[in-house]
Amino acid sequence: MADALPFERPGGSEQKLGPTGRPMPDLPEPRQLTQHGHARVISMCNQKGGVGKTTTTINLGASLAEYGRKVLLVDFDPQGSLSVGLGLNPHEMELTIYNLLMDRETRLDEVVVPTGVPGMDLLPSNIDLSAAEVQLVHEVAREQTLQRVLAPAIEQYDVILIDCQPSLGLLTVNALTASDGVIVPLECEYFALRGVALLKTTIDKVRERLNPKLSIDGVLGTMYDGRTLHSREVMERLVQAWGDTVFHTVIRRTVKFSDSTVAGEPITTYASSSTGADSYRQLAKEVLARWPDG
Repeated sequence: MADALPFERPGGSEQKLGPTGRPMPDLPEPRQLTQHGHARVISMCNQKGGVGKTTTTINLGASLAEYGRKVLLVDFDPQGSLSVGLGLNPHEMELTIYNLLMDRETRLDEVVVPTGVPGMDLLPSNIDLSAAEVQLVHEVAREQTLQRVLAPAIEQYDVILIDCQPSLGLLTVNALTASDGVIVPLECEYFALRGVALLKTTIDKVRERLNPKLSIDGVLGTMYDGRTLHSREVMERLVQAWGDTVFHTVIRRTVKFSDSTVAGEPITTYASSSTGADSYRQLAKEVLARWPDG
């Protein structure tokens, strides 16, 4: 991995320091699964836009699928960027997650669509979802609506990744209430650091009032440029503030991410041998290693 520096182990052998300033871990190959189910539900959450939530949802999901996990991606942003990033036209969708939330007659299997990645499916979204935030206000147990509609998927998938909208409104609270964990993608620049404290307060409130099992699975540095002092200083501050919660894996800037989005597929298939694809495969290993049953 680029930007790595030599680090002398106590035994005398050399290990690499990653961009976070810590020794890169030797991660095992993910174990093979003999059966699927009892999914871990993870929200990709940050109220700041443009930090890599959707890119991370697509490419982490595709990497987990490569390692034999059955993955469901949930587009929970009215902008529908996750759906567009996987090649869907938001204006041609007959059923979306909005129908699943608001119409009890709509079944999960009617809305789920396959992606071009074997083992990875999608719950699509479009602008209709913006109406749900208003309509859910009057519902009983409004914060648990997404949890209810995802319940049938828990035993069908190994991982469910929810791409949240860039806000801390009712839709995001629904996602956090339905989740076991949160991954916080964070752009490597100072303004991105400032908003994380507010996000942590929201996560703490949801844990306290709605979902005691909710945990922060990790903070992910994105759009990292090791050539700039700015990026390196932000990563240093991030590790100082969050410690081992910060993933060792860092996602670097590359034009390949934009190109793969235009192509409507993950970078793991669009540019399989690129550093971006390798980073997300490394992240998938690190994510699985952090889970008790990963």
